[in-house]
Amino acid sequence: MVRVLVHHTLCGERYRESAVGTGFRQNIASRSFLKVAGMLEGLEEFVTAVQTAWEERTFISLVISSPAKGDSDLPRRQGARPVVIRGEEMLQWELQFSRLQSHLNLPLADSLARLQELLKSDYRNAHLFTTERDLVGNRKGTEFRVRAHPPSKTKAEADTRHNHQKEYLIPDGIPCPFLVELGVMSRDGRVKAAHQKKFRQINRYLEIVNDVYPQLPESGTLHVVDFGCGLSYLTFALHHLLTKIHSRDVLLLGIDRNEHVIGRCRTICRDLNLQGLQFESRTIDSSTRAERVDLAVSLHACDTATDHALAYAVSAGAAVILAAPCCQHELMTQVNPEPLRPFLKHGVLKERFSALATDALRGCALEAAGYRTQVMEFIDLEHTPKNLLIRAVRRTPAKGEDESIRETKRSEYLALKEFLGASALAVDGILAAAQQQPV
Repeated sequence: MVRVLVHHTLCGERYRESAVGTGFRQNIASRSFLKVAGMLEGLEEFVTAVQTAWEERTFISLVISSPAKGDSDLPRRQGARPVVIRGEEMLQWELQFSRLQSHLNLPLADSLARLQELLKSDYRNAHLFTTERDLVGNRKGTEFRVRAHPPSKTKAEADTRHNHQKEYLIPDGIPCPFLVELGVMSRDGRVKAAHQKKFRQINRYLEIVNDVYPQLPESGTLHVVDFGCGLSYLTFALHHLLTKIHSRDVLLLGIDRNEHVIGRCRTICRDLNLQGLQFESRTIDSSTRAERVDLAVSLHACDTATDHALAYAVSAGAAVILAAPCCQHELMTQVNPEPLRPFLKHGVLKERFSALATDALRGCALEAAGYRTQVMEFIDLEHTPKNLLIRAVRRTPAKGEDESIRETKRSEYLALKEFLGASALAVDGILAAAQQQPV
């Protein structure tokens, strides 16, 4: 039997699909096809685990994420689940692009070959969910590291219906204590009709955090700060993700200046006996002393409060920063580049341009402070117009290389600021905070 590899393009994604016969599929038990030249250390273990889970009927789902090359043609995330189509068990791949989804149904053998190719070069992270354990794979250099965790999903078998509801990290129909307390779910675990959008927002947020989870310290207690936590739907969700799904110890601090909402959050925290979660009523400004932070979150902090939160996170050397800026006015009073005056004379256009330019400056400043930065959609526009998320992951290049990158990005920041006609901005505090980073 000759194995033929056929190259395809589907919705802009490059992948290799095996054109194989029945004989090859029967030979997958030998796993010899997994041992190929150039196989990353640890990748064989992960792919074999996927096959074993399928054969032993413990497989629930598979997710791969974090495109390695920043290639806009690649889906930002791909998931696979078992389905039965015309009597044949297959894996249905869901390819998630920024504004659309596509599906691909493949037999197990073809899916394993496809998974191997994607993880060799195109994607950095993979997560296998089974009824017995979770496996998290992360590609770093020439190694593919695999870590086992207790199972985070408790279904006895994977759902093999062709048409089903979207699978969430927090599923509908299973009571989640903090969502029940916050009124999103009923006591029997059903999401209330009035809170369906909030439920989708929470799960979308958890997907984003889950994508960067492999960038956090692998062991020990995780130190997390949520600036401007408000009613704390997402703060409680983050605590649930880290402690219940990933089984980590955390010290998670939610900060907000509204004493009333902080009091409510403390009550819920106490009633549910949530360990490692605290709330404080205070503000963050440029003079606030930074303590250790692994993950910093700032969702819809108003105007320059976002910049103060980013500066705090940078000075603490946070491994990952997630920020969804809110109302932004500081730059609007200064921006006035000559070529754009016909555009900026319209108030609504000037307001939107200033907000986007501020986020661009924040991205440049974070890159100058040693981070890989991406500005992405947080949730659909139908939920809220404030839908941009700044995701920053600390770089780990050699010292000389890092200094060169920082200087280049600093020059880009200053050039953009000069073009906009801006003088002193709160964003400048991010560059100043970079000088205080721990080594």
